[in-house]
Amino acid sequence: MLARRIPTILPDLAFEEALEITKIHSIAGKLSEDNPIIVQRPFRSPHHTISGSALIGGGKIPKPGEISLAHFGVLFLDELPEFEKNTLEVLRGPLEDEMVTISRVNASVTYPSKFMLIASMNPCPCGYYGSSVKQCTCTPDQISKYMNKISGPLLDRIDIQIEVQTVQYDKLENDMPETSAEIKERVNRARDIQKQRYKINNIFCNSALTPKLIQKYCEIDENCRKILKMSFNKLGLSARAYGRILKVARTIADLEGSKEININHIAEAIQYRNLDKKFC
Repeated sequence: MLARRIPTILPDLAFEEALEITKIHSIAGKLSEDNPIIVQRPFRSPHHTISGSALIGGGKIPKPGEISLAHFGVLFLDELPEFEKNTLEVLRGPLEDEMVTISRVNASVTYPSKFMLIASMNPCPCGYYGSSVKQCTCTPDQISKYMNKISGPLLDRIDIQIEVQTVQYDKLENDMPETSAEIKERVNRARDIQKQRYKINNIFCNSALTPKLIQKYCEIDENCRKILKMSFNKLGLSARAYGRILKVARTIADLEGSKEININHIAEAIQYRNLDKKFC
């Protein structure tokens, strides 16, 4: 339910982005006469039985797969461990390179695949590991086997990992504190800050920062370095996680309208590495 609402708070599509999305969907034969140009960010939610070639793209004449159809939008994988492990592993390259190359005898085609990956999963096969409402009936081996369906390198590429507790009925009755329109307004303000900051670098958002640009735009003070070092030593995080934590902290600061990354932003970004803490 949360994942399907993510597109409603994402920044507005630029005209150039809309054209690029439309081209991909046109190649895939997904456009209709009633909808000649796509003006909303895509939301793709393939079933867990999908094959690797359908996810990444393929065919005798290579066509875009789900990851390219989700370009500039959201790719939602529900019940992540139910997907074939080999199918999930094909995501590692596109998540890093933001493009996918499909090679066949007749042709080799490269499609863009700059998408937001959102995945959901239960904490164990029965779904109640760590629950305060119902006792888990799974054995440690079953929990370990279930979690091992998600490889470490793939998990390392997921910037934000949140454990969602069971929602109580009283909270469901209460009005939501913010609407999607209000959140989107704040997101658009943060995106405007990023566009202005990176206008000389030809990028538009924090996720596009290279290691060199991270050093330039994600400077932190000594207190931030201490808490980051302590977390890395405790959690055994990778070099990739270091850059991703800094980019998330930069985004948190932008959402608050802060020019500097402070210790609260770093601490919050580290807290979002939930599965690193729980299963490392």
